[in-house]
Amino acid sequence: MSESDNPAKRVPKPRRLASTRRALSRKQLALIVDVAATTGDDPDLDCLLLRLHIETACRRDGGLSLRRADLDADQCLVRLHEKGETVRWQPISPTLAGRIDRLAADRGGTDSHDKLLRYRNGRPITRRRHDYLWQRLGKHLPWVRTQQISTHWLRHTTLTWVERRFGYAVAQAYAGHSGRSDAATTSTYVRADAYEVARALVALTGELHPLLSLVQPTWPGEVGRAGDPGEEAWTTGAEVPPLL
Repeated sequence: MSESDNPAKRVPKPRRLASTRRALSRKQLALIVDVAATTGDDPDLDCLLLRLHIETACRRDGGLSLRRADLDADQCLVRLHEKGETVRWQPISPTLAGRIDRLAADRGGTDSHDKLLRYRNGRPITRRRHDYLWQRLGKHLPWVRTQQISTHWLRHTTLTWVERRFGYAVAQAYAGHSGRSDAATTSTYVRADAYEVARALVALTGELHPLLSLVQPTWPGEVGRAGDPGEEAWTTGAEVPPLL
């Protein structure tokens, strides 16, 4: 059958709906970290997993595929293998580099081909660890379950924070979007939401808006303050990143 005779070509494609994912607020992120650090059977692993995805904005499979050979602890870099067979070296903090290195070594990940993220029994984690983590978080934080928040929301959160503070070009590189056609892809992660519109309205009218009293958005300069949920939690698996 020729392409012109294919009846499927004449059927209009349904419009692809926009994703409901968005950047999480600083308070939401702090609550997630707090619950991860105080519940479950392996809080150290879960805190490290969250921090890895917050710092690198990597996709789930990018974190799962990390091997010993992909960690440069001296230069504080991890080599991410991600979507479309892309490979890139991504900077991480010295704290994260040291703790990933120690966790892997303590749990049997000493060979160059061994996975870095491992259970206490030495087995590498799989996607099921992510599923278990977010199901557990949903039991303690109903809005996590209702909005179906997942690891990929952390990618939206970090890239939005980076774009607002350091610009679009840096956010694009941070996301690993290197191709010319990837500019539109980056925009799906850093789009504005209702909270930002409400902030603009407050600036325009000089009147407070109830949206901003419910959830404080993640904004440049709004770093974690003493007493916020999650501050102590990060100290068990990692310190509070500036994003909080």
